[in-house]
This record gives sequence, C-alpha cells and structure tokens, in this order.
Amino acid sequence: MPDLIATLCDLVAINSVNPAYGGPGELALVEYLEAFFAKLGIETSRQEVFAGRPNLLARLPGRDRSRCIVLEAHTDTVTIEGMSIDPLKPEIRGNRLYGRGSCDTKAGLATMMHTLAHFRQGGNPPPCDLLLAAAVDEEFSYRGVVRLCEGLRADAAIVAEPTELRAVCATKGVLRFAIVVRGRAAHSSKPHLGVNAIVHMAQVIAALQQHALELAASPHPLVGPATCSIGVIQGGLQVNQVPDFCRIEIDRRLLPGQSASSALEEYRRLLAALPGVEASIEEPLLLVDEALDTAPQHPLISAAGKVLGAMGLNPAPCGVPFGCDASKLARAGVPSMVFGPGSIDRAHTADEYVEINEVEQALQFLIGLVQEFPNS
Repeated sequence: MPDLIATLCDLVAINSVNPAYGGPGELALVEYLEAFFAKLGIETSRQEVFAGRPNLLARLPGRDRSRCIVLEAHTDTVTIEGMSIDPLKPEIRGNRLYGRGSCDTKAGLATMMHTLAHFRQGGNPPPCDLLLAAAVDEEFSYRGVVRLCEGLRADAAIVAEPTELRAVCATKGVLRFAIVVRGRAAHSSKPHLGVNAIVHMAQVIAALQQHALELAASPHPLVGPATCSIGVIQGGLQVNQVPDFCRIEIDRRLLPGQSASSALEEYRRLLAALPGVEASIEEPLLLVDEALDTAPQHPLISAAGKVLGAMGLNPAPCGVPFGCDASKLARAGVPSMVFGPGSIDRAHTADEYVEINEVEQALQFLIGLVQEFPNS
C-alpha cells in the first residue's frame, strides 16, 4: 500500500492554487490522482467544471451496490504569495508537515485516497460503494461541488476540512453582498450644495455595527453567533468634490436554520430606518451559501461518534464557524458531515502545517466509519 505521508508530500508539492488567486488551477493535481488510482486498478472519470479544471471521481464498488458513501475533498488552495515557508516544498519538522494545502485540505484528501486504497488492496471490498470526489474551486465560488451535486445519489458524504478530528454536523453559511449609498456631487468649497455619500455611509456603518452587537447576543449552541464584517469600502473620486457615491461589501455569517433571504430582509429594514439616507442592497448578490445543519442524531453522526469513541477521541458532534462544500451536498439530499486532520487556525496561514499523527488517525477513522455506517 502506498505510504500515506509520502502521498501527502506529493500533493503539497503540486501547485493547485485557484486561478482566482493567481494560480494555475487544479489540473496537475487531477492528473496525479488519476495515476494514483490507475496503479490500484480503480476507475476514475473527469467531471468538467471549467475548461481545464475538472472534478476527479474515483469509484470503488462495494458489496452493496445500492448504497454509496461520498468522500469529498477540494483540490484547490489559496495563494502562495507572502508565505514564510517554501509553499511547494513539503518539509517535516517533528510531528508537523509544512506546505501550502498541507492542512487545507490536502491532508484530508490524502486520507480519503488511502481509504480507497485500503479496501482495494485488503481483499475485502467495502460494505457499500465508495465515491471519492476531488472537487475544484472550493476556495473561491464552490462551482466544483455544485457540479458534483448534479444528479448525485448517495447515502452520506464526509467532506474533508481541518476539524481537529472532530465530527462536525453544523457549519455557518455565508451571505456576501454590497450596500450602495447615493449622494449628490458638489464643489468641496460649497459642500452644503451636495449630499455627501461617504458621510451617509458612516450612518449605515454605525447601524450595521449596532446590529452586529445584537447578533452576538444570540449564539447558536454549536457554531456560536451570527457575524457581520465590513471588508471593503469605496467612495469618492477626488478630494475637492463632495462624493455622490459610496459602496461597502459585507460578509454575513448565517446560522443553521437561518436563511439568506431572511437576513437580507433584516438589512433592508435597517437601511429603510435611516432618515435621509439613500441606501440600497446591490444586485446581484456576491455569494449565498446557507449553513450545514445535519441532526446530531443522524445515523452518520452517530456512527462517527462511535468510531471516534473507540479510538479514544472526542465522540461529541460539534459545529464550526466556517463554511465548506458540505452544505451544498446536504442541500442536494446527501446527509453530510465535515471531518479532517489539522486546525482551521493553520489554514491559509504564512506557515501552514498539519500534525502528522492526526493525518494517520484520520485515515483510521475513515476506514472505521466506512465499516460502521452501513450498519447504523
């Protein structure tokens, strides 16, 4: 059987930075996966998403062909610019493996590859079909998993993200949108003849900050409170002109059970309540991804807890504040959880790393879950 950590090193050494962040995309990694599975005699297929950026699917038949577990991991990473380590030269220091994508989420992908290898080479087929789905574009607009969900039929999905070996059944969703304030231009020597859009936007921002405090007062038991972050502001053309335009971009994190449409209505009411301010929400919205909310009592989550407990790890299901591909799979009718080695606190960092012992434990967990879930 191929060595797990050697496979992870190979994956880290492949530049798969998302083109949105100046990278070449995921194709070289897809080609590596094809070669890996070809050596094992596991059939693969490509699922085109963008030109030259396909999802890679590898299916291992199980004893019960009517059931299927999806093992899903994304193949793209964020930028390698500004890193304090060599991003594409995997380096092992003690229990840590450094490199871009080592934590988010090539470690999870490697464990899923080796889960299929384990059942393929062990002479004992898995209880049901295993479908490994290596999806593009998670780090930018989720188009890979959206393509994957078209016509997908499966009984469960495990999505690789760094969760510190916890079984995650709830994630926040995200709503990204822009607010535009309109004013009236005038010469800066007579500002009273104009309407200053930047000044009016200050009122909008103050109202948003007050609303954020109200959100913080009502946390969800697994993922914490909804949040609102203003990440971009643009306004004005030159210093000697009263600005007639100002625009901000907002990242609102949604709680399980909370819809993007209801959150937008909150903001529309907030803007309407500001006297004399001409403010509106810009269409189209920048991004909508609602939360993952798999019941802690679902057989998938229960099976995960049983396996984790047997390994001496924390069996309690939990939530995380970030979003990922799992919510799209769940909305497509596939009960989903998130699991993987490493901490989200190390993802996207200048010195990204993953703990090697967690990678090895993650593989043990996946093998156990594949064996346990069909009996749940």
